[in-house]
Amino acid sequence: MHISALDWVVIIGYFAVLAAIGIIASLRVKDTDSYFMGKRRFGKLLMIAQSFGVGTHADMPVSLAGAVYTSGFSAIWYQWKNLLATPFYWIMAPVFRRVRRTTTAEMMEDRYGPAMAGFYILFAFVFFTINIASILKGASKVLNEVLGGRLGVNHILLGLATIFILYSFIGGLVASAWSDFLQGFMIISLSFMLIPLGWGLMGGLDGMKQTLPAYNFSLATPKGIGPWFILMLTINGLVGIMAQPHMVAAVGTGKDEHACRVGFFHGTYIKRLCTVGWAIVGLMVAVMVARGMFGTHALADPEDAFGFACRQLLSPGFRGLLIASVMGASLASCAALMVDSGALFTQGLYRQRLVRGRSDRHYLWVGRASGLAAVVIAIVYALFLIQRVLYSFLLTETMATFVGISIVIGIVWKRANRWGAAASLLAAFSTNFFLYHLKNERLDYWDPNIFLAALTAGILGLVLVSLWTRPEPESKLTHFMGQLQASTDMPLQLSAGFAAAAQDLGRQTASDPILTIDPSLWAAENGRQLLLVNLLHLRRGAYGVSFLKAYREDLKGLSIGFALSIGLIFSVWLLLRI
Repeated sequence: MHISALDWVVIIGYFAVLAAIGIIASLRVKDTDSYFMGKRRFGKLLMIAQSFGVGTHADMPVSLAGAVYTSGFSAIWYQWKNLLATPFYWIMAPVFRRVRRTTTAEMMEDRYGPAMAGFYILFAFVFFTINIASILKGASKVLNEVLGGRLGVNHILLGLATIFILYSFIGGLVASAWSDFLQGFMIISLSFMLIPLGWGLMGGLDGMKQTLPAYNFSLATPKGIGPWFILMLTINGLVGIMAQPHMVAAVGTGKDEHACRVGFFHGTYIKRLCTVGWAIVGLMVAVMVARGMFGTHALADPEDAFGFACRQLLSPGFRGLLIASVMGASLASCAALMVDSGALFTQGLYRQRLVRGRSDRHYLWVGRASGLAAVVIAIVYALFLIQRVLYSFLLTETMATFVGISIVIGIVWKRANRWGAAASLLAAFSTNFFLYHLKNERLDYWDPNIFLAALTAGILGLVLVSLWTRPEPESKLTHFMGQLQASTDMPLQLSAGFAAAAQDLGRQTASDPILTIDPSLWAAENGRQLLLVNLLHLRRGAYGVSFLKAYREDLKGLSIGFALSIGLIFSVWLLLRI
């Protein structure tokens, strides 16, 4: 594959912008709060870009296009598994800000104590390792295919890893967030630029339907990805999203709760739109191969489908944009995960238990070094252990769901305790892996019935063991639940504890008089009460205010979210029926 002068101009221009972002961001990084959380000052646009960028990786078009190439359009549910869960992101987002923590491990310690935080840190490092490895592997597969297979997947992988380490090591979350903002536009272009280039060549949708069997154009097939499969994938995504280790940094860094809501929902919804483009590319490749176009009658690896389409359809200049887009998506996502892993180790373990009382600059460098160590492990994993990117993606999502059981129930049910949380982890993971062992399947395989069995075991384990053992100390529970009830948007001068709140949120303490007002009552009167936090006592959580008024923000976002999600499903169904 010849890379033209125009391609090189696009690629070099992208790297120049990326370098500028890293340098400018590094000038603003003076402490751990800047490096790990961007001082919680991101506005709506940057929060949308960050949520989209962190949740959208170059491995995703690779895995989805490959799955659609193999199984038909219904494979879109591997990525759309969270589509019906997406409206709930609007009501989840404020939780990540109200915990007032840097990492989910600290949140786990507040709720269940240091032992459970230690278990979570172990899970999170595994999660980060597999995710970074999957992103690098997926991006490398696309680039290797576009470049004609000359360089080799693993050589490209090592080059990508070197680049993203350099700028994320310096710039931290600010560099990662602005990189997400840049690559967001590029990955959206990448998701749809191939369609008009190949549409006429395929003869449009009619031409594709004449070439492929009818099941390829169904959103749900009885023998493939049917309603039951979709329902289990949705539950998987809904519970698991709360436990993914990067969520506090990706969602809780907005300048206020509304920015967090807007960023989390709209950033992920844009991703759902992009998956339509990836799926159509998968169908187009299936047609190309079925017709023997470009002398190809089969792909050695189904996950080469996206790269194959890029190599055959893109003209000079567009190839450079593709390479820059893939690199931008993978580099920004890996950079965010590298920063998050450093924050997890430094804030959740090193600063709390190993080395206390050192300067903030010392902890800043420990965060950088520990993030680098996580990346090195991820590179080794990507080089030697990943067989299919899709399998790795589903493995991390399912692991997060089993951990998410204790987080979600711990938020809505006060009686949950550390013994129940530990029993939940043991029951869910052991059930899952034991059943796969009996079926003689890979541990990263995904079966909806096994998932349901493991999820049920985890929930029962938490509830029953919590009821049989002592509850958590009342003082700890009161503080944790009180934080979730107290909106971070409440004017600080209205709270008796506004000085501590100002310190938590990075605000300056005001000199105005203190007016003591119940934070929960203020939240209810201003429509900021959270449905998730008050799920088991909605009437009591309204504090005498009408239900529609107390939960106004949550209800409004849920309504709009479901309308948009169902509208997207209907629009795609209609497209396939034309």
